[in-house]
Amino acid sequence: MKNRVTVTIAGQEYTLVGTEEASYTEKVAAHVDAKVEEVLSGAHVSLVDGAILAAVNIADEYFKEVEAAENLRRQLKDQTAWCSLTKETATWLVSVLPKPSTP
Repeated sequence: MKNRVTVTIAGQEYTLVGTEEASYTEKVAAHVDAKVEEVLSGAHVSLVDGAILAAVNIADEYFKEVEAAENLRRQLKDQTAWCSLTKETATWLVSVLPKPSTP
């Protein structure tokens, strides 16, 4: 089901249509609004230029987060491999070491 949500970004109203919950769409729009306002308050640029610069900043954040997630996946894969090797080594040791005698 498509939801229609009216949001305000940089003083302009937009009606967004999507399948996500309204609260999610509002959160996304608030993030975009904050990024546009951040650019507009820090530089003397037009609204269009501010929107483009905000989009570049958001894309930069996105790609940095994707890279961080990939690094975490690699670390998790390495740790999983290490745990597997450790388990295999422990299993092998148990099989070759003599069992302790019980008194």
